[in-house]
Amino acid sequence: MFPDAAWEKIVTPTVVIQPKQGIGDTIWHLPFIQAIAAAAPGGTVTFITLPSTHAKELLEAEPCVAETLYFETRGSILVRALNLLRLIAMLRRLKCQTIWILDRTSRPAVAAFAAGVPNRIGLGLGRQHWFITNAGIDQKLLHAWPIDWLSALMKAMNVPCSSTKPQLKLSPALVASIGRRYESCPRPWSVLGLGSSNPARDWPTRSWAAFIGAFRGRTRGTVFLIGGLPQMERARRLIAETATDAPVVNACDLSVIEAAALLHHAKLFVGPDSGPMNLAVAVGTEVFGLFGASAVLVHARYVHAIVPEDGRGPAPDGMQRISPGHVLARIEQHFLGQI
Repeated sequence: MFPDAAWEKIVTPTVVIQPKQGIGDTIWHLPFIQAIAAAAPGGTVTFITLPSTHAKELLEAEPCVAETLYFETRGSILVRALNLLRLIAMLRRLKCQTIWILDRTSRPAVAAFAAGVPNRIGLGLGRQHWFITNAGIDQKLLHAWPIDWLSALMKAMNVPCSSTKPQLKLSPALVASIGRRYESCPRPWSVLGLGSSNPARDWPTRSWAAFIGAFRGRTRGTVFLIGGLPQMERARRLIAETATDAPVVNACDLSVIEAAALLHHAKLFVGPDSGPMNLAVAVGTEVFGLFGASAVLVHARYVHAIVPEDGRGPAPDGMQRISPGHVLARIEQHFLGQI
């Protein structure tokens, strides 16, 4: 364990590194980043992660993150070796005294060791324990969920972390701007998230078409479709195929942080286990998440998790076995005609 006296002597910057690749990885690590920053001198950290997480956008209004830097891990053996050298050089330039490694991987710990970072705090699972300076967490947690790993690490390091639910801070100006952009659209607003980085997690287009057609016939508000530029044409076709009187907006041209601001205004979100779903949780929107090809993770306690009605576990065809009628029934059961 890191002694309290030594903790008080640490100088900034305190670095937190998160080497996973998705938007959700930034979102679900946020409570732990905030907890570490609250315990760090100056109340801030430097956050290092991958470009695919969009963390620079997402954390721009987060006061506990002084700076977000990107590094890369993927590529051939040679490229990965060069990336490791770049990370070592980055850590040396930062002259940090403490680094927190929020994953079981050993490469960031090796980089911190090679860069001469004196206090290297990590989970200590697997080979990582050779390169960190704290005791790590119980090896019995090796196959636990990452949130359980991090909760155990906070406890071991005496860092208070009252909740694992992410709360993403957004720029008030951005939230107001998105509100003005769509101010003519009747409320309540409902947001549907198309697509997924893993194609198996996406809901089939025919299922989306059936759901959107039925949902547009039941809401008195506006339906927004998000998913990024790769989903623009798909959204256009879905809107054309499900024409009703209910207004619908193709918002797939929004940036990640703009989509988060739109979700802040929304009454509900519907979509697969993906980045947009995680954004919706982080801004406090009611979430109906579709889990057909992925397990209902521990963090799903913050969402209305919808699984195939046949009771079978996650499988490659799982999303096809979630019927539009089942999803609609769950929403109507919760909102009782309020949409």
